[in-house]
Amino acid sequence: MATASARRDRVDSMLAFLATLEPERDASAKAIAWRLRRAARKLDTEVRRRLAPLGMELWELEILSGLRRAGGTLTVGELLDVAQLTSGAITNRVGRLERNGYVRRDVDPADRRQVLVTLTPSGLERQHQAVEANDVAEQEVFAAIDPALQRRLSGDLRELLLAIEGPDPHA
Repeated sequence: MATASARRDRVDSMLAFLATLEPERDASAKAIAWRLRRAARKLDTEVRRRLAPLGMELWELEILSGLRRAGGTLTVGELLDVAQLTSGAITNRVGRLERNGYVRRDVDPADRRQVLVTLTPSGLERQHQAVEANDVAEQEVFAAIDPALQRRLSGDLRELLLAIEGPDPHA
């Protein structure tokens, strides 16, 4: 059996083609970007497949989980950061969650210019369902990867994110 480094993935073929067009080009960054995108797409597809029977979308999991991690309440501005959405998109999505009874919007009594978004008991239950579906999808996607490699990848990806995003401002 070939070692992992001797095996070729789909990105290797893309890189080989690129090398025929531009042999002098350093494609290291492109190789990382392509592999990250393919892996993220595969993971997103599996998570979406698991969420679909619940009538749920990935954004819903992200917003509800962000609220839960924050203790149940965030300002709309904080939710923007958590969900990495535009203000128009977050307003739309919070509105949908509110209509479904998963969150409640209130004016912040300490700062009337701020709107607080709070997870409801129904939203907490919905978040639990979404997390279970998400966990199954992640376990399926990563089942074939050795646990030691999973830990190494996690550490390497943390270093990547620290380099491109900086440290968590909330830590």
